[in-house]
Amino acid sequence: MIHPSAVVHPSVTVGESTWVGAFALVEEGVVLGQRCRIGEHAIVRTGSELGDDCTVDSHAVVGGLPQMRNCALPTGRVRIGARSVLREGVTVNLPTKDGGQTVVGEDCMLMANSHVGHDCVVGNQVTLANNVMLAGHVEVGDGCFLGGGAGVHQFVRIGLGAMIGGNASISYDVPPYSIAAERNEIRGLNVVGLRRSKVPLSVVADLKRCYHTVYGDGGGCLRQRAANALAAVKCGSESHGRQFLDFFASGQRGFARPRRGAAEA
Repeated sequence: MIHPSAVVHPSVTVGESTWVGAFALVEEGVVLGQRCRIGEHAIVRTGSELGDDCTVDSHAVVGGLPQMRNCALPTGRVRIGARSVLREGVTVNLPTKDGGQTVVGEDCMLMANSHVGHDCVVGNQVTLANNVMLAGHVEVGDGCFLGGGAGVHQFVRIGLGAMIGGNASISYDVPPYSIAAERNEIRGLNVVGLRRSKVPLSVVADLKRCYHTVYGDGGGCLRQRAANALAAVKCGSESHGRQFLDFFASGQRGFARPRRGAAEA
């Protein structure tokens, strides 16, 4: 159903049973999957593609131009995975690279007024609470939760299964399955999230060994510590631990660390 006051370009691909509300705008070339719901006054701009069963609530804008000075007109796309929900006032920007993508994965929940900047890649089953701000080129792994008001600097990576506290300021990479809060402070492993995901105890134990090997005394080069742990084969034998250690082999922002004294404790 398309409301008579909605503006939907004739070239738009509209999936079966998709609903477009009053005064919504869907621009040229957009692809809407089946059973999508585009709320009243929502805007889906050229270059956007929504999977099946997506919701774009009122006043959200999908596919807006990158928020950059002197940015050439982008040719890339915004892709929203199936069953993802974008609540009121959410904004997702087009990529800056020719042919690039800004991606929000499947089964994501972007709460009111959260922002996904240009060239971001957000994994599956990610939750962004109200007013979360992702700058350009941020990567967020599967299953992450970012608390309300958290801000993430450009080019930062958030490893899969990580949790970011509300109002946190994150300008360094956060490794998988960890908790970060305040300003780049690691607060341990996301044990509750691991338990809810029914990760076996043996896997969690190996992950804990990896965590303490890297962060044990709070000093030194974390990248080298992780590499040494992988070479020594004393931990990282399970999938989660290896993912944790492998994370330190790349990135360009440095890594979040525990507060002084917290690692020893």
